[in-house]
Amino acid sequence: MFKADYKLNTLPELEAYIKANGHLPGVPAATEVEKEGVALGEMNKILLKKIEELTLHLIEKDKKIEETNKKLDKVMQMVEILTQKNK
Repeated sequence: MFKADYKLNTLPELEAYIKANGHLPGVPAATEVEKEGVALGEMNKILLKKIEELTLHLIEKDKKIEETNKKLDKVMQMVEILTQKNK
C-alpha cells in the first residue's frame, strides 16, 4: 500500500522518461533482461508496483473527469437559462 507522501510521477514525467530511456522507471530495460536475465519474484514486485501506480493515475483522472463534468453541467444550466430568457 502506498503511503500518503508517496511521490507518483506525473504522466508527462513518465512520458519524458520513456522517450529518453525506452522503458518505465524502475523497470529493467529489455536489453538488460536479455543480457542478465531477471528474477521472477523481483519482476513480479516491480510489475505490481507499476499496476498500483497506474491505478493511482486512473483514480486521479477519474476525479478530474468528474470535476470537469460538474463544471460542464453548470455551464449547460447557464446556457439553458440564457436561452430561455432570450425567447
